[in-house]
Amino acid sequence: CIHLFYSNMRGMMTFNIDDGYLDGILRGFRAGLLTNADYANLTQCENLEDMKLHLAGTSYGDFLADETGQLLTATIAEKCTQKLVKEFKHMRVNSVAPLSTFLEYITYGYMIDNIMLLVTGAIHERDTTELLTKCHPLGFFEAMPSLCAGTTSVSELYKSVIVDTPLAPYFRNCLSKEDLSEMRGSAELEKVRNTLYKAYLEDFYRYCTKELGGVTGEVMGGLLEWEADRRAMTITLNSMGTELSLDDREKLYPNFGKLYPETTYALAKLDKVDRGSMEGQSDMDPVKDLMIYHEEYANLFAGVQDDRGGVSTGGKTLEDMFFEYEVKICKFAFEQHFQYGAFYAYVKLKEQEIRNIVWIAECIAQNERDKINDFVPIFGF
Repeated sequence: CIHLFYSNMRGMMTFNIDDGYLDGILRGFRAGLLTNADYANLTQCENLEDMKLHLAGTSYGDFLADETGQLLTATIAEKCTQKLVKEFKHMRVNSVAPLSTFLEYITYGYMIDNIMLLVTGAIHERDTTELLTKCHPLGFFEAMPSLCAGTTSVSELYKSVIVDTPLAPYFRNCLSKEDLSEMRGSAELEKVRNTLYKAYLEDFYRYCTKELGGVTGEVMGGLLEWEADRRAMTITLNSMGTELSLDDREKLYPNFGKLYPETTYALAKLDKVDRGSMEGQSDMDPVKDLMIYHEEYANLFAGVQDDRGGVSTGGKTLEDMFFEYEVKICKFAFEQHFQYGAFYAYVKLKEQEIRNIVWIAECIAQNERDKINDFVPIFGF
């Protein structure tokens, strides 16, 4: 406690020297998130051009001014993402260590997704040049175009390109040469993705809680523990009844979080529900039962629509409940000062805002107005 007190005091006294400007910029960005009134107005728009006009009066400004032809939902999504990337890059280029290192860590998750997208495309002989346009800009690195040079195995890509990226230690420490050579099917590639993400989350958690410590370690510890737990639950649900062995499934769970180690051990032993012997149960029920000792997570499962005709809460899926919970804890990250967790939280909140905008745009474009309010508001109605 005494160590934490002095660590927090040092943060309060020295934080603004290097990071005060960017913290102010960040909180300005956060104030520009769409309000409840903005969402109410967007849901009343008749077409995408009306959305464009309304968004021009928010922090998005004239981000669609150059789009003179027919406006598409994909265009809105792309331009919204570009705005987030522009804001993030502004903070990153003006940062100094250790904040600069922290911001780099945020991009590693996007790098993993981009690499796996291109590798999957190369193995299935798809036009990887086209896939480059679908990669997330925050995960772009200089050697990425080399991934489109016709290489068709993860092992070759590692030796020629990935070895020079920040992800190289995750590949080197988690995957053997034999593993890399055998990864060709979709199931094997997904296993590689989850293995890399496990290593990334554990490294990021170590950096935040051990190297940075203080308030940043406290705030980011909670945020990353949620991400680790979410992945453990998702991997379990998605792998039931598949070829993934129970032992291999357990190896994909991050070794930290509120569920680790007792509940993750139990999750690893769950198998697909036998419909004959357990009539009326879904694959989600065994996972739900294990959340009895984790009240917040149990509430998430309780809020999911019962697909067997039971009581529902607005037709929400488990993914919806996960997004809502993530928004809740990310908003809490802004209540503490002199820490870096707010930078991570802002990216997550902005991504949810983009999902909301795209959802509303899709409902308008497809004339599905009965579903237009099924998004996750940043600030509750």
